[in-house]
Amino acid sequence: MTIIEMREKRARLVNQARDLVNRAEEEKRDFNAEDQQQYDRIMNEVDNLKASIDREEKLTSLENDLDQPVHQAHRPEPQNQNMDQKQGRSAEEYRNAFWKVFRNGKEALNHEDVSLLMDPQIRNLAVGTDANGGYLVPDEFERKLIQGLEEQNIMRQLATVITTSSGSREIPVESDYGTANWMGEKEQYTESDATFSQKVLSAHKAGTIMKVSEELLNDSAFNIDNYALNSFSKRFGNLEEAAFINGDGVGKPTGVIQSAQVGHTTATGQVASLIADDFIDLYHSLKRPYRRNASFLANDGTVKAVRKLKDSDGQYIWQPGLQAGEPDRVLSRPIYVGDDVPALGAGAKPLAFGDYSYYWIADRQGRVMQRLNELYAATGQVGFRMFERVDGKLILPEAVKVLQNASA
Repeated sequence: MTIIEMREKRARLVNQARDLVNRAEEEKRDFNAEDQQQYDRIMNEVDNLKASIDREEKLTSLENDLDQPVHQAHRPEPQNQNMDQKQGRSAEEYRNAFWKVFRNGKEALNHEDVSLLMDPQIRNLAVGTDANGGYLVPDEFERKLIQGLEEQNIMRQLATVITTSSGSREIPVESDYGTANWMGEKEQYTESDATFSQKVLSAHKAGTIMKVSEELLNDSAFNIDNYALNSFSKRFGNLEEAAFINGDGVGKPTGVIQSAQVGHTTATGQVASLIADDFIDLYHSLKRPYRRNASFLANDGTVKAVRKLKDSDGQYIWQPGLQAGEPDRVLSRPIYVGDDVPALGAGAKPLAFGDYSYYWIADRQGRVMQRLNELYAATGQVGFRMFERVDGKLILPEAVKVLQNASA
């Protein structure tokens, strides 16, 4: 079954579920056991199809990448060959030396390899790392690692991501735009200056250690760079996602939920649930300029509850995405799943709506990786430590609004 066929089937199933609910309402009766069983079966199939579509799209994307030519036709070298050679961490020589030390240890390096890895121009990027504290990963590996983080991390897909070489980055934010005034003939202009504040993105350190058996490392068929890439991408992706969404800013990024303004609070009788009007109120709490690129963000449990909501005309407010790569929608705006968004509950903030491009993520240039020979030697394993420096912050709080459940 193709992706298009799966999406069409999913849409038909959603319509069947709607018909089932509408029929019960027309007959002015509650769901009986048979209705509920049929409804659950349909929605389970809808969920399974969504998972199959996601898997197929990811495989198709990977296959398209693999179809790209690996070797290019030979072309004459330019006269000034040194101008076109990749330098520093982009050089093939650096990449080969880097993976040589991580597969076989520093003893396998020759003098030229050591000179490449310890180049002062490269080492200067690894702030806080001494000569024995590891090496900066090659550029190509870092690019693939960031791509892996984006697959694991919905906020990296929606936010503005920048790379900085300094410890912190100051971002000017216009907090007061100034005003204009009506004027009479020859009347003096009234001064009205814009007011700027600053948001500072610092560099919080995150790290992890993975272990690999010595037998596996000595196996020539074992691809250490792909294994490290997948392992570190998952670990850092999960850690970052939790902080970008709900971090408190203490030793970690400040999450969008923590920074956003409360746009709507549910009624007391709806402490741990939602009604369709809550979405409408939250939608209109966001200023119109931000709605153009705005989307909803909630965890999977909240999205499940949303799929059952109807508006005042009896129509479901949740609409499945029908085109390849398109998210599901609520009130014609995309809704994304972030598992770290708080669940429905008294006083919780289970739903966000806004333009997440105003959430900025600052990656500190240069992730560092170190081989640990002795730490796990007793168990026949070699450790690999990696750390990164990153921060995230909503630089304009009014660009995102959150819904808050009533406290009681």
